[in-house]
Amino acid sequence: MSPIHFELLEPAFNASGYNLQVLPNDNKQAVDVGLKYVNNDACYPSLMVVGQIMEAILSGKYDTDKIAVIISQTGGGCRASNYIGFIRRALKKAGYGNIPVISINLSGLEDNPGFKLTPKLILRGIYGAIFGDIFMKCVYRLRPYEAVTGSVNAMHRKWVKVCQDFLSNGYPSRRKFKRLCREIIGDFDNNIELLDIKKPRVGVVGEILVKFLPAANNYLVDLLEQEGAEAVVPDLTDFLLYCFYNTNFKAEHLGMKKSTARMGNLGIKALEWFRKPAVDALKASKRFDPPSHIEHLASMAKEIVSLGNQ
Repeated sequence: MSPIHFELLEPAFNASGYNLQVLPNDNKQAVDVGLKYVNNDACYPSLMVVGQIMEAILSGKYDTDKIAVIISQTGGGCRASNYIGFIRRALKKAGYGNIPVISINLSGLEDNPGFKLTPKLILRGIYGAIFGDIFMKCVYRLRPYEAVTGSVNAMHRKWVKVCQDFLSNGYPSRRKFKRLCREIIGDFDNNIELLDIKKPRVGVVGEILVKFLPAANNYLVDLLEQEGAEAVVPDLTDFLLYCFYNTNFKAEHLGMKKSTARMGNLGIKALEWFRKPAVDALKASKRFDPPSHIEHLASMAKEIVSLGNQ
């Protein structure tokens, strides 16, 4: 879904004892395969994701008796709950009904014997997502202004390797995580030569997969940069915070248990604690803006639209 983030999540899973491969086939051919297996009334992200999975399985690269498909689920009202059904139906239709489909979710939607979200795996996953947010923020903020073409991407690649090693080896300590956040942001802040120009900043918002996956949004960030703009994309962590924050509206207006909202608010506090080293380093930087609190974003949004919109 998000190449910048998921290339860090892959080693996080593999260090926890799984042989995970994030599918790289996010292309037009995947959409064409998706159209064969998903009703075309379904949304574009559904076609693309199911198409990616089916194209990989039909490619002959994998022993179909020894693989499983794994996907994250938020449990929302549209495809977020239906992905598993879409994928199982497509596999059955193609003659691969034996392949298990595993759901990573916090809502108890599916029972997954053989796969467990252990504390160490969750910790690695959260750190990987925060590193991804740092890279996305730094790269998109600086690349439109770099004096030496390719210098920002080169620095990104250098630090990706460091972060992958950190997520792969031993226990991912908070002290080292703090240090890495400071060093990565400091390197981008001080060691990239920039042109003294100002460009319009354009926010990229919308449905989560289309927002983060270049193939799904027709490489919008690249297009904006070619056209002389700077792209601003919200953090992936902010999506998780929104999911937690949303439980408050549901508890107040839609009959959800108040205990679920309390758990959601604890989730917000936990995520904010995890990403505090990154936020502090961004606050101390010259070139970057720290993320806003989810409560502050919601207070601004509710002047425009009801927070019940999902």
